[in-house]
Amino acid sequence: MAYFTRTGATTFTPTRHVGGAWKTDEQHVAPTLGLLTHLVELDRAARGRDDLAPTRLTFDIWGTYPLAPMETQVRVLRPGRGVELVEAEVACGGRRSVTLRAWLAAVADTRELEAGAPAPVPGPEATPSWDPTTDWPGDFVASIDVRRTMAGPGRGTVWVRTPHPLVEDEEVGGLARFAGLLDVANGMSVRVDPREVAFPNLDLTADLFRAPDGEWLGLDTTVTFGPAGAGLTSAVLHDVHGPVGVSNQSLVVRRRG
Repeated sequence: MAYFTRTGATTFTPTRHVGGAWKTDEQHVAPTLGLLTHLVELDRAARGRDDLAPTRLTFDIWGTYPLAPMETQVRVLRPGRGVELVEAEVACGGRRSVTLRAWLAAVADTRELEAGAPAPVPGPEATPSWDPTTDWPGDFVASIDVRRTMAGPGRGTVWVRTPHPLVEDEEVGGLARFAGLLDVANGMSVRVDPREVAFPNLDLTADLFRAPDGEWLGLDTTVTFGPAGAGLTSAVLHDVHGPVGVSNQSLVVRRRG
């Protein structure tokens, strides 16, 4: 079963696999991030702009949203020959839910300049399996395959993949599948027990220096809590060939109960 079923040119319905972790009757935001990336890539192809590649994905999460039908839209905010800014948005229950602003830049051959990437981490085959449902409820968390090595509270290396398609009966590119897992960075290397402390993220920004390849997303993650209710989850993003970029998520930190 896929995470979403397309019901029209701009409408989608989530399946049970999208069930959330903080509240199981709400959507987990991770698949929506993949869906918005998919829509940006479809729009790029429809406009004949395959000469451009996404280099930054910035998602703003406007609030929680139910397991209900979704309306989407895509528009080009800043057209250009070499650089474009494209916005995609999902609304659910009549309210804006998540917005993506994606910078696309012209592809160029810079292999002779390639340098400076972070160090690789042990791959999924060298990382032990871990059951994320020991920390989290929800059907989305139950739907993913996770490998994890913890170095301490809020510090770990995680590999994640999913056997489920993003959209039913629809071809989805590698970047959208990758983006549909990015949000798990905030939940797979936790600093504290999420049953005692809530730390939902308000956003997610991923900066990429190359396109990801394959089914695995690697996350070399650090979670930081500040003294006044804010936090940050930062991760170096990997595929099985090495690092591809970085992500950051702004957190709201509150004790539960």
